[in-house]
Amino acid sequence: MGGCYVGMSGLLSLCIAGNVWTGNPVAQTVIFAALFPINLLLVLQSGGQLFTGNTANMSMAYYEKKIPGSAVVKNFITSYIGNILGCGVLALVANYAGLFTAGAADMAVRVAVKKCSFTFGQTVVKAIMCNWLVCMAVWLATMAQDLTSKMVGIWFPISMFIMIGFEHSVANMFMLPAGLLSGAPLTVEATLMKNLLPVTIGNFLAGTIVIGAGFCFAFGRFGEGEKGSFRGLAQKVKENL
Repeated sequence: MGGCYVGMSGLLSLCIAGNVWTGNPVAQTVIFAALFPINLLLVLQSGGQLFTGNTANMSMAYYEKKIPGSAVVKNFITSYIGNILGCGVLALVANYAGLFTAGAADMAVRVAVKKCSFTFGQTVVKAIMCNWLVCMAVWLATMAQDLTSKMVGIWFPISMFIMIGFEHSVANMFMLPAGLLSGAPLTVEATLMKNLLPVTIGNFLAGTIVIGAGFCFAFGRFGEGEKGSFRGLAQKVKENL
């Protein structure tokens, strides 16, 4: 379901942004960024599972000794597979319904090609920066107490990563198939090796280390004892491993 919500938001963004101000990529990107964040609100409020956000939440729970490592691994694997299935099904449904046409198809092709045009290392770095923002959006939404505040907390970080051009593995699980189905000059192998694999690695590192371990050091048990000491942090990590 989490993957489906991401796919729905991606489809909405393609259909609107792709057919407005054609020939103006900047305007299309801004419109896409304004519409896409609705997916995270749907996921968080419905209890859906999103691999990228889970990399931080599950890691923090493990670091704080709230859950066993086996539960973390199980969640990562099942949420990743589920997100692929949800996004893939939405892309197939949209294609069957004839929604990848005109400007939407053109934008899907352009986005897919661009996502596969960077080096492995560049893509990993962009994925780290992306999931840093995504996990912050989840954190802010969790702190908020009402629906409006949650949407505000979600909207800014998500729209920011889109407008900058960072890489989100679950969003790409929809955008890459959408591009392929729309006629992008790419192969499935190329999309996996040039984008989805490095993006997954970068998203994983951001969630488990930058946000998960970082926040546990700032607010949780990693920061206990020798507060502010990297030696203390290293000892805590060693204990967990």
